[in-house]
Order: sequence, then C-alpha cells, then structure tokens
Amino acid sequence: MKNILLLGTLLFTLFAWAQEGALIEGNVLNSATDEPLENVNIVNLNTVKGGTTNEEGSFKIRASVNDTLFFSYLGFKSIRVRVTNDWLKFGDIKVKMTELGIALEEVVVKPIQLTGYVELDAKLIPVYDDYRYRISGIGSGYEGGDTSPGAVSKVLSAIFNPADFLYNVFGKRPKQMRKLRKMKEDDEIRNLLQSKFDRETLMAVLQLEKVDIDEILNKCNYSKNFITTANDLQILDAISDCYEEYKVLNRGKE
Repeated sequence: MKNILLLGTLLFTLFAWAQEGALIEGNVLNSATDEPLENVNIVNLNTVKGGTTNEEGSFKIRASVNDTLFFSYLGFKSIRVRVTNDWLKFGDIKVKMTELGIALEEVVVKPIQLTGYVELDAKLIPVYDDYRYRISGIGSGYEGGDTSPGAVSKVLSAIFNPADFLYNVFGKRPKQMRKLRKMKEDDEIRNLLQSKFDRETLMAVLQLEKVDIDEILNKCNYSKNFITTANDLQILDAISDCYEEYKVLNRGKE
C-alpha cells in the first residue's frame, strides 16, 4: 500500500513538473547595437506566466518544448519565440529585438471660449458622466462595468441575441477566455500590464485584434474615454468582469 502511495506521489510530482516546464534562461539584446535591454516584458502564451529582463538583459522563465514566448518592449517590435529542445539543452539563448521609429501625431487642443455668462458657459463646458473608481495600487481611477448605467442590461441583450459580437467572442473562445483568470492570478503579468497601454500582450494571449478588444468593451458598455485611456491591466479586469457576467447570464439562459 505504501509503495502504491509513493508511486502515486512520484507520478503526480513528475506530471506537475512537466506541466510547469523547465526553467530556461536567455538574454534580450538590441539587434542594432547588441546592448542588453532591461525590463523587457516576457509572457509564456501557453502557461500565461510572465517575467522581465534584469539590467543585464537576462531572464528566467518556465517553459516546455513548443511553448511560445512573447517579448514586448516600448519602442521595439514585439516578437514571438518558439521554445525548442536546443534551448532547453544548451540554454543561454540570445533574443534580439528591432527598434521601431516612432512618429508622434500632432495634437490640436481647442480651448473653450467662455462668455462670462453662467447660463451660456454651463452649456459650452463638456460634461463627462463616466462612472469611475480607484483601486489602491493602481495609478488612476477607472470604470467598472457593473457600475456603468445599463451595463447589465447591455450584456443581457448580448446573451439573448445569438448573432451578437459578445457571443461570437466569448462563446467560441472559451480556452482563450479562461486564460484571463490565469493572467489575473499572476503578479508578474499584472505588474507589466499596469505600465502598458498598447494592448499587444492581451492581443497575443487572447488571439484577438485591437479592434476586437475595443468592440468587446464597447458592447459591455464601457465609455470611449475608458477604452482609449485605460492601461492594459484595467482592460484585462474589464474584459474579465464582462466575461464573468456573460457566463452567469448564459448559464441562466441554458
């Protein structure tokens, strides 16, 4: 009996280790100068685990053969790297990233011309009625789907319309949507998403385009201001909340 228990424990340990993967190491360099890149964001798209490079451009992350690692860094082209047997065998792989040219668009700020008459000026000043709140540790306040007016009714209408965009995304991509929970539970990923605004990591994990992410948030009744200004961590939480509402309401429908 003891031998059976020991064998079961050993098999479980080996299975858990295989699922977790080996600890692999590498360096991220600027392809033009071979200088190390610090604070490059790295996400294993299969296990949804994250990490970053240190001041020497080095990183360590758990992965298995055929896992895909997603590297992103501000001002550089994001890349995906497939883990191979050679990487696991020899280690110390060098990943080179290419710098992008960034062109800033001209922004025109139009001042509000006040007349001095309260009744007229009150109509000129734009009023934003977005519902926002703050969470300790997050840089700025942002909206919550359940506090936005009509949010629940909008999700309800999405569920009961089989052709709706939300059904097409959530209903047909349960595997990708389940990764949302893993992302929310990983502190490394939450930390890196908090400083990102490009949606690239979310797009890579969820296998969606940026326009699809924007449309999901729009269907979940998030304002245009929130969609364009929120960081990636806030977007992650917003999509996750909407997905949980979808599951609850869809379960009730079934």
